[in-house]
Amino acid sequence: MKCFLFSPISCEISVLSTSQDFFFFFFCHENMESNRTWITEVVLLGFQVDPALELFLFGFFLLFYSFTLVGNGIILGLICLDSRLHTPMYVFLSHLAIVDMSYASSTVPKMLANLVMHKKVISFAPCILQTFLYLAFAITECLILVVMCCDRYVAICHPLQYTLIMNWRVCTVLASTCWIFSFLLALVHITLILRLPFCGPQKIDHFFCQIMSVFKLACADTGLNQAVLFAGSVLVLVGPLCLVLVSYLRILAAILRIQSGEGRRKAFSTCSSHLCVVGLFFGSAIVMYMVPRSSHSQEQRKILSLFYSLFNPMLNPLIYSLRNAEVKGALKRVLWKQRSM
Repeated sequence: MKCFLFSPISCEISVLSTSQDFFFFFFCHENMESNRTWITEVVLLGFQVDPALELFLFGFFLLFYSFTLVGNGIILGLICLDSRLHTPMYVFLSHLAIVDMSYASSTVPKMLANLVMHKKVISFAPCILQTFLYLAFAITECLILVVMCCDRYVAICHPLQYTLIMNWRVCTVLASTCWIFSFLLALVHITLILRLPFCGPQKIDHFFCQIMSVFKLACADTGLNQAVLFAGSVLVLVGPLCLVLVSYLRILAAILRIQSGEGRRKAFSTCSSHLCVVGLFFGSAIVMYMVPRSSHSQEQRKILSLFYSLFNPMLNPLIYSLRNAEVKGALKRVLWKQRSM
């Protein structure tokens, strides 16, 4: 990490570099007090278990993380390779797979490293970067799930107008909006965080730099940050969830009016898969960010975060592959093509 100081406000430009990626992260603070100590690294306490159990957890979480990458990678590969899946529904599903892999990768690798290392620290700038990426990918997944719900609503409730409404231009605009809005909203949270003075404590009782844990590092009032976080949670969780529920009530009514048993079964299959993913994601997110903190111990919140950032992304491809006939058919065609070559 390299830091350059500029006057009059001591603006630090932190450059986090690896052999493959370069992250440029900017933050500023005012040196109003010369004796103020600014933290440079943070200790992630993690799960605080016996060393032998830490090795077991390392193998267990590594297996789940591998399943997450492989499962979502297979879904993404099938959609790219099979022309029959080049439809709006599966385009959005491919975005969901990308988000899930990125989402898990923003926190799990550092967690795995800390499980096998004695010094469980992370520099301050990468910690804030981790918070930013986690928020951005979480919001993106929420919005992609809502867009997928809208796609299913149009397909089932307005089938004759589906190709007109959900054309490629609309799909591109919707997907791009999800990504851009998510990163901008995450940037708002990070900008508010970086206005705070961070002079200790240096310990986070979590396995990653979760935003509410980062608030505790500040030696100033975080009331504004918490208010904005709650408002953002309402914006991206409660509102979209209400839209999803209303849409699925209308979808259910439309499915029950379908005369063909095969058509009804196919509609239930695709919608039930999406509804399972929506329930898992929104349920854990609302409990995590909107239920009062006094309702859960810190260990319970860690487990919720683990489910939210690791288990949920791993379950998504399983749900879509096991309950979706078109995905299973695409997998069989790809495997058959590989055998015949």
